[in-house]
Amino acid sequence: MGRIMEWAARSDHLGGIPRKAVITAVGAFARAVANLCNKTTVHNADTLLTLVRSRPPGVPLITVSNHMSTLDDPVMWGGFKGLLLSLDPELARWVLAAEDICFKNPVFSYIFRTGKCIPITRGGGIYQEHMSEALDRLKDGSWLHTFPEGKVFQDDVPIRRLKWGTASLIARCPVTPIVLPIIHRGFDEMMPEKYLYGRRPPLPLWNKNLRVVVGEPIEFDVPMMVETAVSASRHVMVPPLQEARWPVLSLAGKELDETAQKCLYTALSEKIQSSLETLRLLAKRL
Repeated sequence: MGRIMEWAARSDHLGGIPRKAVITAVGAFARAVANLCNKTTVHNADTLLTLVRSRPPGVPLITVSNHMSTLDDPVMWGGFKGLLLSLDPELARWVLAAEDICFKNPVFSYIFRTGKCIPITRGGGIYQEHMSEALDRLKDGSWLHTFPEGKVFQDDVPIRRLKWGTASLIARCPVTPIVLPIIHRGFDEMMPEKYLYGRRPPLPLWNKNLRVVVGEPIEFDVPMMVETAVSASRHVMVPPLQEARWPVLSLAGKELDETAQKCLYTALSEKIQSSLETLRLLAKRL
């Protein structure tokens, strides 16, 4: 399957007017929900703002967060002071969005595409076509936001095992991205999954306390992690008749088969999961 409405996601589509219109409208909505309808507190905002504005040229940024509601993005960006994150069409994030929710019909697809959303088929694997598109955006040095848990979880429990998609993007990107963890709280009260007859409310609820906590960049020694993954994969028992489904990946002078890649993505994901959980516990105390 090709990339859904990729033409609408291009910055030069109709002179960039649709992108600017969608991001301005969505940004205004996010700021209204975060600051007028609710009270939003952001901790350590300058870390993200600095990385968005002035990270080294060509270095991509990946922000990762927990996923508490279908409005996490864009409302979480509306709580930051100034208009940078929510209204600037060039600096605004790209985000991985569930195809079955955000791309149900051509109208939705066009709006989300012009709003810098990349459709992801849940369960489609890390080598699905739109993951390649996300990788292209990182190669451009862009900012990409992901929800590595893979779905909305509204229980106040430890961060669950992460999907491998984000880890694969980190590993496959020629320039190792800066990876910044973010935890938010209260969004489950603003947009509960089960509100009226077991369904979400038609509009976000108001008078809630929302909190966004930005962590510090996670450091990855990818070449060392590749070496460890290749070594660990030699001790993994693989059924002799099992066919490899993934292409061989060349990283840091090594050839990684599917087993080695799984070892690498597991290690990267566990490090992200640990950072998110540490930040989650800190956010509970604030």
